[in-house]
Amino acid sequence: MTAVSSSASPSTFGDLAGGVTTFFTMAYIVVVNPGILSTPGTGIPFSGALTATVLIAFSMTLLMGLYARLPFAVAPGMGLNAFFAYTIVLQNHVPWQTALGMVFWAGVLFLLVSTTPLRDRVAMSIPAGLRVAAAGGIGLLLTFIGFRNAGLIAADPTTLVRLGVLDHRAGFLLLGIVVAVVLLRRHNPFAFLAAIFATTALAWLFGFATPPAQLASPPDFSSVFLQLDIVGALKWSLLPAIVAILFTDLFDSLSTFIGVASAAGLTEPDGRPLNLRRGLIVGAWATLGAGLAGTSSGTAFVESIAGIRVGARTGRASVVTALCFLPCLFIAPLAAAVPPYATAPVLVLVGLSMFQMVGALDFQTIEDSLPAFVTIVLIPLTLSITQGILWGFILHVVLYVVAGRHRELSPMLWILAVISVGLLGLESR
Repeated sequence: MTAVSSSASPSTFGDLAGGVTTFFTMAYIVVVNPGILSTPGTGIPFSGALTATVLIAFSMTLLMGLYARLPFAVAPGMGLNAFFAYTIVLQNHVPWQTALGMVFWAGVLFLLVSTTPLRDRVAMSIPAGLRVAAAGGIGLLLTFIGFRNAGLIAADPTTLVRLGVLDHRAGFLLLGIVVAVVLLRRHNPFAFLAAIFATTALAWLFGFATPPAQLASPPDFSSVFLQLDIVGALKWSLLPAIVAILFTDLFDSLSTFIGVASAAGLTEPDGRPLNLRRGLIVGAWATLGAGLAGTSSGTAFVESIAGIRVGARTGRASVVTALCFLPCLFIAPLAAAVPPYATAPVLVLVGLSMFQMVGALDFQTIEDSLPAFVTIVLIPLTLSITQGILWGFILHVVLYVVAGRHRELSPMLWILAVISVGLLGLESR
């Protein structure tokens, strides 16, 4: 282990090194998130989305360190950003200001759930298979978007999708994947950033993309910051998507806290993650605050495990990670010059990391496997996390009743299934 000076204890050095490591493993979100949110047609300015992304990453990671005292970083989550841009705004034609209002209300609901006993009841009633299936479906959705950005797949009026034009974008996708995988195999925290930088630099060099005229600019606090439509989001037809954001946030937060804390030994004697209640409250504020700042909802990042493995053990590591995000407020011109196909390798690899969780699914019984399978398939095919989650709840309850296992269903799961039916009815109007 690297020697430390007498002025810093090993734990302090571990938190410092771990906090920096966590930042580099997730810094790709500074480029990828605004790139997704500003997809042509959404109307969201890239510079504003980048400022909002960094603002949430800085403030909520800082709050995680100072309030929850946990070495977890927070930023706008992958998957929900795609749901926000492609499903809510582009597919459902919801104005982005109203969509931000939906994120805000999802955060309010998440905060209420996190501060009451309802949190534990909801968390314990959701079948583990459906939580895993939702992650797998979102992984497929991200991979689909990555392939589309690289031109590997294209829309087709007859077959819905088809093989796209294999040009320089596909070549850069392959190059970026190779760069990232080589570094990932060596546990290098720069893997995703290196893939983005390498493909972008070559695209600039060969004239496929244009370098920025300037490298830095002031933060953009005027275009999306506090531009949400809170009242416009209060429509019955939008409630299913708001609930989907809530549940996805809850899944993400619980999975991250439980999985990472267990792997790192940051647990109570009974196995519960340390400061789980405070961590979930920060996650709720990250979603509520994201709607105010101008981005999709925030969540704790599983990449935090990289910093924990280096030595991060306390909230000081999160403070370090938060401070590392601050300079990113000024790199909007540089980030905007990154072509979409340069971030495609990251989308594919993040999609893989989420999809690999399906290996934990139980495929031995039809009443367990079919709801999970439908959830996984519906999310990418409908571009809707809402459809996957709601149909998963309904099928789980119906098939357990058919299989004679209705006594294993908790009252809360019955309630969630009934709510899902109602939400599907509202969405079909």
